[in-house]
This record gives sequence, structure tokens and C-alpha cells, in this order.
Amino acid sequence: MYISDYVSPIGKLFISADNDSITGVWFENQKHIFENNYAFCCGYQNPEIKKTVLWLDIFFNGKDPGFTPKIYVKDTPFRLNVWRRLLDIPFGETVTYGRIAKDIDVDNGANGMSAQAVGQAVGHNPIALIIPCHRVVGKNNKITGYAAGVDKKKWLLNMEKTSLI
Repeated sequence: MYISDYVSPIGKLFISADNDSITGVWFENQKHIFENNYAFCCGYQNPEIKKTVLWLDIFFNGKDPGFTPKIYVKDTPFRLNVWRRLLDIPFGETVTYGRIAKDIDVDNGANGMSAQAVGQAVGHNPIALIIPCHRVVGKNNKITGYAAGVDKKKWLLNMEKTSLI
């Protein structure tokens, strides 16, 4: 595993990768940082980290990067399902935790997925920004919860010019 840092307009980020994929992107001091990652070799930028730095440069200039770096995460099937759904949220748009829960229910032919369960999965997203957990909002489009802090979430939604801000 390799790690590098990135200085963004709203704080330092850490990017982790294996030889083939990005395995994590976290804000410094966010909750659940480096969860499910192990030993690192610091300061090394492999090709996937370089692609991620390019993605972040474009993103922090207020544009949709138009590509997704190759990512690899391991976790529970439920969390992976939620995170895959986050990848479908377009730049500049939001979706509610409740909407994701309803979509999971529809796909599973069930009725009872809670927005809170989705929120827990979203909160443990190990690849901030690229898996856009900042685009998930509460009931009535209320800006709630973000492992790196609600202030960063508001900044990101404003930068993406979402209709909420």
C-alpha cells in the first residue's frame, strides 16, 4: 500500500493505493480515516495516485473531472452496494439518504431499509470526493452529517453549484 498527500482548498487529503487502484481518500482528521487500510509506504506516487491527483485538481477547479480513477474497496456487501450507488450521483446534484434506502428496497423487493442504515454506510466511505458521499443530504434536502465536517460538505456543495446552497 502506498500513501501520498494532497493539499486542497479546504484541507489536506491523504490518498492511498495499492499497485492497481485507489484504496482511500480522506481528509486529515476526518472520522474513520485509514479504516480497512494497513501498512503504508509514504510519499510514493504510483500511476493511480497520479490519476487521482489529476482528478482532484480538476474537481477543485469546480469542474466535473469526467473520469473516475480505478478504485478498490473491501467491506460488507451492504456498504459496497451503497457506495456503488453514490458513484451514480452526478456532479452538482444531490440525493437523500431516504431515496437511496428506497432504491435499495426496490432492487431487493423489500420494504424497510432505513435512511439511518444508509447514513452509517455513507459515513464510512473510504474514498471521499471520488465516491461522492458529500452529495447525500437529509430529509427535505437538509445538509447533515459528513465525516470530514458539515462545513466541508457545505463548501463542496457550493463549489459544485448545487441548488441547495
